[in-house]
Amino acid sequence: MKRTSPITLIVCAIIGAAAGAVVDVALTASARPTFTPPYMLSILLVLLGLFCLAFAWQIRRAVKDPSAPRPDPFRAVRVAALSKASSMLGAAAGGFALGLIGYLLTRPAVIGLGSMAAEIVTAVAGAALVALALIAEHLCTLPKDPDERESDADSSGAEPQF
Repeated sequence: MKRTSPITLIVCAIIGAAAGAVVDVALTASARPTFTPPYMLSILLVLLGLFCLAFAWQIRRAVKDPSAPRPDPFRAVRVAALSKASSMLGAAAGGFALGLIGYLLTRPAVIGLGSMAAEIVTAVAGAALVALALIAEHLCTLPKDPDERESDADSSGAEPQF
C-alpha cells in the first residue's frame, strides 16, 4: 500500500474549499444565512485522529517489541487504510472551512473574528486530523519478512546464474 501523497491531500483541500465557497454562495443567493459548522464536528475530527493514532500505536508497539508476537499484517493494512482515508477527510474538511472563511472575507461587510470562530476551529481540527492520520499511517509500516529480504537481495539487479 502506498503512502498518502501530498498531491492527494492538496486536491482534497482544493475540492473542499470550492465546495465550501459554493455552499455559502448558494445559501446567500437564496437569502439564507451562511453555513456555520457545528463545534461538534471539530471535536469529532480530532477524536478520529486520536483513534487512528491509538490503533496505529498498538501495531508499532508490537513491531518494536522483540518479545511480542508479530502483528497481524491485515490489521496493519486496515489501520493504514483508515488513516489514509482520515487524512483525506481532514484535508477536505479543513478546505471546506477555509472556503467558508474565504467567502466571508470577500463580503463587503466587516466580519468579526467571533463570527468566524467555528470555521477557524474546523480548519484547525481538519489540519490536526491530517497530521495525526499521517503519523498513524507511518506507524503502521511493518518490517519485511526474512523470506522477502532474501528474495530482494537475490533480485538486486544481478542476472540469475544457470
